[in-house]
Amino acid sequence: MPQSLPNIAFDATCPILRIFDVAKAMSFYLDYLGFGLDWEHRFGDDFPLYAQISRAGLILHLSEHHGDGCPGAAVFVRMRGVRAYHAELSAKNYRYLRPAVEDLPWGAVMSVTDPFHNTIRFCEGPASR
Repeated sequence: MPQSLPNIAFDATCPILRIFDVAKAMSFYLDYLGFGLDWEHRFGDDFPLYAQISRAGLILHLSEHHGDGCPGAAVFVRMRGVRAYHAELSAKNYRYLRPAVEDLPWGAVMSVTDPFHNTIRFCEGPASR
């Protein structure tokens, strides 16, 4: 296994997910998944959106820009409280998605797929359950 130099550290990963409809993206990520909108950017009127959303330490970027992310991407997120998150989402009775928690050898996994076919797999490892 390669050794890291003491002055090199990685703080966080921030996936960029491609979106095609801002209203649908905000409904899914903010209203359904419970993220907050940190900021958004456009280079001008009627230009593509680039935005940052976050919740409980997880930061995601959403982009309408061609070349930012690939539709149908998958993101694996390690977390604590996946069953509580599942209960929160289930209580919302979201019309387009009813995720389940699956017990797998690497942990309890709840997968959600956004309106643009991007999948986020929320996983609570066996040690945290």
